[in-house]
Amino acid sequence: MDPRERRQWQVVLFLAFIGMSNAYGIDSSLPAFDEMRPDVGLPPGSNRITLAITVYFLGIAVGQPLYGPVADRFGRAPTLRVAMFIYAIGAAGSMLATGFGFLLACRTVWGFGAAGASLLHFTMARDLYSGDRMARVMSLISAVFLIGPVIGPLVAEAILRAASWRWVYAVGLLFSVAITAMSFRFGETLDPAHRRPLRLGPTIAAARRVFGCRRSMLYIAALTFADGAFLLFLTSTQQVFDIVYGRAHQFAVLFAATAIVGGIAFLLLNPAIGRWGSHPVGLAAVGSALIVNTVLLILTMASNGVPNFWIWFILMMLGSTLLSLLTPVALSCALEPLGDVAGTATGVLGLGFITCGSLLSAVVSMRIGETTTPWAIGAVGYGSISLAFLFMAGRAPDPIDAEPTMAHG
Repeated sequence: MDPRERRQWQVVLFLAFIGMSNAYGIDSSLPAFDEMRPDVGLPPGSNRITLAITVYFLGIAVGQPLYGPVADRFGRAPTLRVAMFIYAIGAAGSMLATGFGFLLACRTVWGFGAAGASLLHFTMARDLYSGDRMARVMSLISAVFLIGPVIGPLVAEAILRAASWRWVYAVGLLFSVAITAMSFRFGETLDPAHRRPLRLGPTIAAARRVFGCRRSMLYIAALTFADGAFLLFLTSTQQVFDIVYGRAHQFAVLFAATAIVGGIAFLLLNPAIGRWGSHPVGLAAVGSALIVNTVLLILTMASNGVPNFWIWFILMMLGSTLLSLLTPVALSCALEPLGDVAGTATGVLGLGFITCGSLLSAVVSMRIGETTTPWAIGAVGYGSISLAFLFMAGRAPDPIDAEPTMAHG
């Protein structure tokens, strides 16, 4: 597609669909945990099954710095196609797994393939936009992307009623085929002037430039802790529904409801950024999340770790949604001065915040048993640290090498 003919709605839909492929590997797994446990050798109720989510995120994290330089050298479109091939291999292996170790290995491969989707839907957006414009477009992409979490668990639930959990994972193969086909129509977004040689020296130089940008690193530090708190929602919600509240049968519908709320929030984020700017909106989102999660912590402690289900659900949904709003804001601000090394920069930054965020989440998730107390403490602790880094990022000097705002198409 000629870049001059690429409309914003086409960018939003394509990049959102790429993001959906990444999310499907997470969202589709959650309703299937109960069916998966005996088939991979785990006892009923074992929280070790949540490692299937953790290793998926680690696969994404490890892939980030590898895809970045490749995408800067060969272009976004061919890199995306290779990633989708690896994605398909991981999905197929996970579908056929009969042991927990093999499942974790295949889920890691699946995540490694999804890393291409995770990296490139941000990188391609940075190729076309920057600054507040990128943040606004990313908020629209995120709103459309959340159609996936709405229908993903429902599709998985429908499949589980008629067939094995293995067919839930088979849908991942359809994502890889569809995105590969669509990539030929969408075309390349990398400016030929920004192609970089795939050599160790230039790659290290680009990475040093990323690490040397104090403001970018502070935004990513803020995102890391916010992501750690948000991932508690993704990795532990099903377990809390099932083990703590005995409401596993309601999980798919209520999880979809949280995605609808998130989609509305991202639609509201777009005009908010246009009026007040990315950084103030990010501060407001994380600060509000901290207030909500603090209230949840107080109520949790007052009820011996098991607050009323609907109080827990509503406050958890609000807090998680507010934290998720930081992703397009922080990444747009972090990437603003790094447009000519966007692939490598996104890879380096993604490695940091996805790896650390996943590990932060796992530390808390593995401690959730018959109460929600670890969740509440983790959300407040991580949110507080995120807000502190966000304040520091706002006070950091503007990078002197920031590029002017671009808007193509």
